[in-house]
Amino acid sequence: MTSVSVRRLDLGYFVRPAAETGGPDPRVEPVLAYLVRHPGGLLLFDTGMGDAGPATEAHYRPRRRSLAAALAAAGVRPGGVDLVVNCHLHFDHCGGNPGLAGRPVVVQRSELAAARAGGYTADHLVDFPGARYEELDGEAELLPGVRVLPTPGHTAGHQSLAVTTSAGVVVLAGQAHDLASHFSADHLAHRAALDGTEPPLPPYRPWMDRIAALAPRRVLFAHDCAVWEPGDDGAATV
Repeated sequence: MTSVSVRRLDLGYFVRPAAETGGPDPRVEPVLAYLVRHPGGLLLFDTGMGDAGPATEAHYRPRRRSLAAALAAAGVRPGGVDLVVNCHLHFDHCGGNPGLAGRPVVVQRSELAAARAGGYTADHLVDFPGARYEELDGEAELLPGVRVLPTPGHTAGHQSLAVTTSAGVVVLAGQAHDLASHFSADHLAHRAALDGTEPPLPPYRPWMDRIAALAPRRVLFAHDCAVWEPGDDGAATV
């Protein structure tokens, strides 16, 4: 699809405490959203960090770039966004949703139910004046060549987005994996299993079968500026 493109939006960063990194040190992580330009409209995958209260602010020490500023750098006004997809509803992925009131927000039904059950996220970022949700139960095509893929793990209702471009399929993985290197490890474990490599082998997430079937040329993440690409010499450009 020659007229479909994906652009990364920088929405700031936060500091993940060492207790959450699995290592001895904290880690500064970007907060990234993605703007998909499609003949059917402008789609925004994630909307950045909202204010989740003093305790969360102190815990993660976020530094924000406004969604309006990030969109302006891409030549878009918030009013130009037609559709929002959140990979999940934690405060650092749906924080800009209230500023896009009235736009359809695509989420998995189980994710919205968890968010509304309490103690999960910042309630005011989920149910706000003008909130309008389109709830899915699994995989769905939103626009020609733009498909939601359930990728549970970080949350039970986590979802990713596969976008077909002229350079091949680009997967917007959200927080399906925290880091590109984590995705790479799962991808190689999946490949080794398919190759019949003798066990023991590390486990991988079951939905890697679906991702691999798409043969993505790039996989992009919510909290890592690194990009996964296949290990051959086929250069991919978005």
